[in-house]
Amino acid sequence: MTTPDNAPPQIAAKEKHACPACGAQAEWNPSKQLLVCPFCGAESPYEQYKAGGAVAELDLVAMLRDLPAEQRGWDTTRHSVQCQSCKAVMVFDPAKVGKNCEFCGSPALVDYTELQSPIRPQSLLPFKLSQNDVRDQMKRWYAGRWFAPNAFKNKSLVDQLHGLYVPYWTFDAQVHCDWQAEAGHYYYTTESYRDGQGREQTRQVQHTRWEYAEGAIDHFFDDEPVPATKGVDLALLRQVEPFPTQEVVPYDTAFLSGFVVERYQINLEEAATASLGQMHDELESLCAREIPGDTYRNLVIKPEYSNQTFKHTLLPIWLLTYTYGAKTFNVIANGYTGEIAGNYPKSFWKIAFLVLGIIVVVLTILALNQ
Repeated sequence: MTTPDNAPPQIAAKEKHACPACGAQAEWNPSKQLLVCPFCGAESPYEQYKAGGAVAELDLVAMLRDLPAEQRGWDTTRHSVQCQSCKAVMVFDPAKVGKNCEFCGSPALVDYTELQSPIRPQSLLPFKLSQNDVRDQMKRWYAGRWFAPNAFKNKSLVDQLHGLYVPYWTFDAQVHCDWQAEAGHYYYTTESYRDGQGREQTRQVQHTRWEYAEGAIDHFFDDEPVPATKGVDLALLRQVEPFPTQEVVPYDTAFLSGFVVERYQINLEEAATASLGQMHDELESLCAREIPGDTYRNLVIKPEYSNQTFKHTLLPIWLLTYTYGAKTFNVIANGYTGEIAGNYPKSFWKIAFLVLGIIVVVLTILALNQ
């Protein structure tokens, strides 16, 4: 069968990890930390990744200047598809291309024509928590949502839980940062005034003495994370960070077996710019701590970056997407630490009763004080 010249490109895992007993596709089991056949249950200890060596840090400046063609490829046997509904881009096994979107549940998946070949991931953080582990944690999370409707709490929504590898860029940089600011020092004076009955009183008045201050700090940023996804709610994703990126292993398709992988949608240039913004904000906080006195104003920092490197890595999350009423909600869990964040429907009546209760308490207190 020939492929049309205008066919969209595909990216995928390089090899199949066959079950040694029945030959089916084995899947990575987070609880056992090995490959397990979902059909016959045979276990396939997989330790090839341990011989892969350390994860290489890539020179950012050189890569942005000249990205070699041989490092742009990823895989060749899966399909890159984009959801027509939420626009998330994911990597699927060929047999799963017609599957519903793992992010929003929509069946409208189509081949995604890549604008350029993606950069290969150098590393990934394997799932540590199994679906059963996270399912139990999410049930407890649901139980703690007091404002959720009772009907919502009775639904078995955790059955829709899916494991996903989300693309991230991480950046390292050595920074020397000069800073200048005005340091404020508080001092107090005593002044007289007359109260409402005409009696003379005194009080302490705070003043600020401003003086010029300057200094410098040296700081190393290690694995500054920038999510490269548009399929997962970034606000929720930030809530389940950090991922222990020091535990990443060299990229190996064995860990991906049985999970869905999203291809990055924030490219390296955009991510590098975002990382500099994140570093700048952190440097401002670090420099602010160095300013003498009680307060400060007009802080100016002048960072100089060197030894800038990056990695493209895949990080694990468990994602639950569900519809309640006319709205769609998401709950995600860090696939390594188990940290959970999500949104959920809120009962109008529970909120109304709480507000009414607060009003009653306030009115009661006011009545007792009169």
